[in-house]
Amino acid sequence: MSTEPNNATAGSQQPSTIAPNTRFIPTGEATAIMPVAGGKVSPITVIGTPTIRGELDELCIKQAINSRLAPGVTEVVLNPDAHAGYGAPIGCVLVSPTHIYPGPVGVDIKCSMSLLQLDLPEEFVADKKTRRALIDAILERTPTGAGRGHRHARKGRSVDYTLGKRLVTEGASEGVLAELGIPTAWASRCEDAYHTGHDGSADALRSRLDLLTSGGKSAEIFRGKIGQLGSYGGGNHFGECEIVQVEQKERARTAAEVFGLRDGHVAFLSHCGSRGWGALLAEGQFKSMQKKFADWGIPLPGNDRHMVHAPLGSPEANAYLDDMALGANFATVNHMLINALVLEAFQEVIPGVMGNLVYFISHNIARREIVRNQPAWVHRKGATRAFPGGHHALKGTPFAETGHPILLPGNPQDGSAVMVAEEGAVLSCYSVNHGAGRRMSRTAANKSFDQQQIDKSFDSADILTNCRNYPMDEAPRAYKDFEEVLTSVKKAGLASEVARLRARFVIKDGDKADD
Repeated sequence: MSTEPNNATAGSQQPSTIAPNTRFIPTGEATAIMPVAGGKVSPITVIGTPTIRGELDELCIKQAINSRLAPGVTEVVLNPDAHAGYGAPIGCVLVSPTHIYPGPVGVDIKCSMSLLQLDLPEEFVADKKTRRALIDAILERTPTGAGRGHRHARKGRSVDYTLGKRLVTEGASEGVLAELGIPTAWASRCEDAYHTGHDGSADALRSRLDLLTSGGKSAEIFRGKIGQLGSYGGGNHFGECEIVQVEQKERARTAAEVFGLRDGHVAFLSHCGSRGWGALLAEGQFKSMQKKFADWGIPLPGNDRHMVHAPLGSPEANAYLDDMALGANFATVNHMLINALVLEAFQEVIPGVMGNLVYFISHNIARREIVRNQPAWVHRKGATRAFPGGHHALKGTPFAETGHPILLPGNPQDGSAVMVAEEGAVLSCYSVNHGAGRRMSRTAANKSFDQQQIDKSFDSADILTNCRNYPMDEAPRAYKDFEEVLTSVKKAGLASEVARLRARFVIKDGDKADD
């Protein structure tokens, strides 16, 4: 699923006329390399079957090449969901030991997935009346739409200015979660429960936030953005009621038990990010860095203004890392609160229901990791971390032996998947795709599809939605074949399936995406 608005003019490059498949040298059933600069640098790693590789658009390929040739970049990976974005492709991984790049993180900082497992057998949501009551109860607590926040939700959580400052600097700390009525144990089920500043401290974030909110108008803007906590936003963000179907292989059953998945039971899958706050920080960083590049006459990689960057240790890099952390902390608490509110909504409609967070994992973030035995910043833009069991970074977590859950949304009609990484994920810098990925721009989808047919397809599948008309640009057929995408991941040896998720209802908004 796209993490940025997809359109034919993303970026400033002119597409090449070379056929995509002639660029790739196969290295396996679902892996290939794409040589760059006549072999003067290491090639781009491409994950995908021949079918997937043949669907990669020319602008996506051009953006991948520009990314690989950008200063300080040592590796680029294209995942099977890759498609053109702003600067770097959506569905890519960019590694740099020396530089930080806002573009290969994305506009919606720490856009993420989370999954809530309920102790509710699937027959409890078979009745349409019950599902409609659940939709209404959730919407009373978690509004959808760009710019909408708790003031639009009758039973949402109000977050004051003081708590807002704490949560963007502390993340999902015990104190923040307790004050919001969120189970504090859920923090252990986060990829990262909190983010610190460029120097590893929360004090750096407090200083940066003070600077950003020093003017009266700036403080009011921050107050408004904090008001969006606990909301989904628009575009490709969603909440989905699922039925869990655990794979019957022994390894899958073992992983499912560790993850807390319950076969044949209801779960709730959420996709959203840092909302208007993260977008504000990202746009501010783009403008600030672009001005520096213009003032200093620094050439842009591929002449693309979204590929601005800064060397680590510079004031510009420090400012970006601080802003990224402020946005990421918001996104983390946003997901935690949404899950708490969703559980509350289920309990209102079906008293006695209990639930636990399975996992929360991001797909628009840069993280400092060890790559090829060297510390580096791994930028995942529309890409998901995939650490297998035994990975050093999972030591002390519930997933040290199995590997952590990977949450991959497909589309409501084809389902979604929970996966777990294999040792082969080292090939992709321990990353996989973040979903199916768009195969069609929003404009093309709106021109190509028939609204009545889309709505009828949801009725035929017995999937309820909160939309009067399901957004045409988010129709299932606007996305790549999810089975082919999953086949690519499995044949490449990156990850294996633990469970499938079958949608029973969907909460979305038809507004333009804020990501």
